[in-house]
Amino acid sequence: MNQEASRCLLCKKPKCSEACPVHTDVPEAMRLYREGNLTDAAKLLFENNPLSAITSQVCDWQLFCKGHCVLNARKMPVRWYEVEQEISMAYLLDAHVEIDVPDNGKKVAVIGAGPCGIAASIWLRKKGISVTLFDSFDRVGGVLRYGIPEFRLDKKYVDAYERILQEIGVVFVGKSTLGKEITIESLRKEFDAILVAAGAWVAKEMRIPGEDLPGVIHALEFLKEPSSYELGKRVIVIGGGNVAMDACRTAIRRGCDTTVVYRKTFENMPANHLEVEEAQAEGVKFRVFEVPVEVRKDGDRTFAILRDCENVEENGKVATRVIDGTDHELDFDTMIVAVSEKADKSILDGYDHEDNPDIFKAGDYFYGPRTVVEAVQSAKLAVADMISYLQV
Repeated sequence: MNQEASRCLLCKKPKCSEACPVHTDVPEAMRLYREGNLTDAAKLLFENNPLSAITSQVCDWQLFCKGHCVLNARKMPVRWYEVEQEISMAYLLDAHVEIDVPDNGKKVAVIGAGPCGIAASIWLRKKGISVTLFDSFDRVGGVLRYGIPEFRLDKKYVDAYERILQEIGVVFVGKSTLGKEITIESLRKEFDAILVAAGAWVAKEMRIPGEDLPGVIHALEFLKEPSSYELGKRVIVIGGGNVAMDACRTAIRRGCDTTVVYRKTFENMPANHLEVEEAQAEGVKFRVFEVPVEVRKDGDRTFAILRDCENVEENGKVATRVIDGTDHELDFDTMIVAVSEKADKSILDGYDHEDNPDIFKAGDYFYGPRTVVEAVQSAKLAVADMISYLQV
């Protein structure tokens, strides 16, 4: 048994639960765990968050539970996520979800088989609603399968959700993109409601000269199938978020001399700080307060023009200012751009929810790039609204 559980104070007003986007009942799960009742603890976690086995592995604990533990005052926060991993990961591999109510005749289309779509599909089926899950990829998982590297998330856990969805009767239709193979109007002919949880798969551009040169690739495309890219010896990754960390850690595992370039400093990085520390421990180099302003090619040489930056205070907030006259060069074989992602909102042009109450939005498609656990919470809220609309 993980000794971290014995350190938990079982707070009556747990700040860790309040800070968790899905408000996991940490004290109750800890109590069950201490009593050796792992099955009930796992069921408690799964009912509240079907992706508990995933979020406990890839969540930003410092931002949520661990960062709000009352024992932070003594600089000894409880590592709840370790206990959650032990409870949830083993449970998931043999989990079988029961549908307690008969089918009620309502049919829903869920667009996007990532974490939001998976969680929503499970909750909708448990309410007796028939679900068809569409995705542009040919397998269930979304970012879990096609974005998070294997060294961070063993795909056997993603496979488990694929199995569970099949067992509870969710129909999966792959290689189907909204706006291409399927349309809102075609779905409306068959379904009573539509949930768009298509994720944020459009890479943002740096908007600098030369970023379309050979050797410059986007992290989202790279992470889908890293082995299909010839990276060369020197790789630079632009960005400081979780996608950038996944990209740089994947590149260094390919034997590349890998450097992250970020326009702010370590304290400002949106990435999970543990991921940054692990990247450093693995040999990834970091250059902070630098930003690319141009990419050039000269014969066989490809290089970035970098410019120094600094943090300045503007209207009481910290902003980043580029310092003129500080240009310098950095050679590379491959530049991986990870400066953020966005959703393709054009697929719902003309279909606002107020005029189209049968259309719902959730996850990264609705909020923009967020964490897996925030996608699950978004699914929970959307499902509640859909159930109210469907009157089931």
